[in-house]
Amino acid sequence: MRHRFADSDGGGSAFTDLLFNALLGFAFMFVAAFSLIAEPGTRGNTERKAEVLVTVNWPDDYDDDVDVLVEDPRGELVWFRNPDSGLMHLERDDRGNALDRAVLGGTVVGSAINQETVSIRALAAGEYVVNVLHYRAGNDGPVPVHIKVERLNPRLSLIYYGKRTLGGIGDEQTAVRFTVGADGAIVARNELPKALLDRTAR
Repeated sequence: MRHRFADSDGGGSAFTDLLFNALLGFAFMFVAAFSLIAEPGTRGNTERKAEVLVTVNWPDDYDDDVDVLVEDPRGELVWFRNPDSGLMHLERDDRGNALDRAVLGGTVVGSAINQETVSIRALAAGEYVVNVLHYRAGNDGPVPVHIKVERLNPRLSLIYYGKRTLGGIGDEQTAVRFTVGADGAIVARNELPKALLDRTAR
């Protein structure tokens, strides 16, 4: 009888060890999962790395190359030949259908979106000029272009939204000129023409 109790106790001890190890594993997974839960106030937050975003779109089915040119108060220019200048950056030089397709595993994958963006990481006091240029024609007829300029901080606000119709290669048009005050606020805005292309031909 005593021998059977010894066997029984040995089996119970093994079961207890197994149960303890399982509970320990569950406790560890619970602590790990709990540590990965974000604070409620931080959910959905993103780090905003730009003050102003300039977005230029033209129809997706147009094989035209439209460029955006941005001049800052110092007279520095950003466009496809100079994609980075100080605190301004051309995020993508979209050339219509060119380079918008790739073959992956025998399948053609592409994006039909025609869009260029320029980010301005910090604002200096003075005037900024946003122009659009019809660099290459891929379709007959004019190209409708939409331009949006957004202020991202301290909250999202629209500086400008409008449309220009480019009539052919070399057609450059001013979308908007906006002035930043010493306190960082937008203090003036107009659409008076100002050519920037001749500056880039140096």
